[in-house]
This record gives sequence, structure tokens and C-alpha cells, in this order.
Amino acid sequence: MARKKSTQLTDSEQSIMEILWQKQQASVREIADILSEKKTTAYTTVQTMCKILADKGYADFHKEGKAFIYTPKITQKDARKGALTSLLNKFFGGSPEVLAQHLMEETDIELDDLAALQKQIDRADD
Repeated sequence: MARKKSTQLTDSEQSIMEILWQKQQASVREIADILSEKKTTAYTTVQTMCKILADKGYADFHKEGKAFIYTPKITQKDARKGALTSLLNKFFGGSPEVLAQHLMEETDIELDDLAALQKQIDRADD
């Protein structure tokens, strides 16, 4: 039985989306060049990953001459929201409270950060 394709972003896909969110549009060549500044990345690999992003609904593309130009189809905010919802459902039973408790117990969150969060919570209650 074939494995269900994930709709979540892989680390490599996330890197491409970061470029698209920053630039608003980029050719496969531009994306490959930017990614290669940190780690050599083959043009064909980027081309394949861009096609996957389009299939997943994260990016759209059009052709200019021989170049494929990709644009983000989803905002970074919406992508974060989807990833957080997936994380909540997968590991925390859909409960933001359980996630918040886990963060407080398992991370070195500063008291100032907790105070800032409390202020946001108080404003949301108003």
C-alpha cells in the first residue's frame, strides 16, 4: 500500500518557501543560486522541489521564455498556522493548553517572555 503524501513542508521545501516569501517570485535558477550560497544545490533538485510545492498548493508558477517563475500561493502566516495545527493534533491532542504546559516545562522560557504572553492573553480577554 502506498504511503499517503504529506502536505507539510520538508526542511528543503521550507527553505524554498522562505525565498519565495521574501522575494515574492523567483525563477528556479534564482532559487538554486540562493540555496547554493549555503550548500551546493543542483538546479534539477530545486526544479523537482518547486514542482512538489506547486502540487502541495504552496506555490504557483508561470513560464517566462524557458524559465519557470514561482510565486507563493500561501502566506507565511497561513503556513505557520497549518503547521501549528498539525503539530497540535499530532502531538498534543489538539490542545493548545497541553502545548503551552509542555513549552513551560521543557524549555528555558524566560519570565519576561511569560509576562509578555500574559499581557497578550489579558488583551485578548478584553
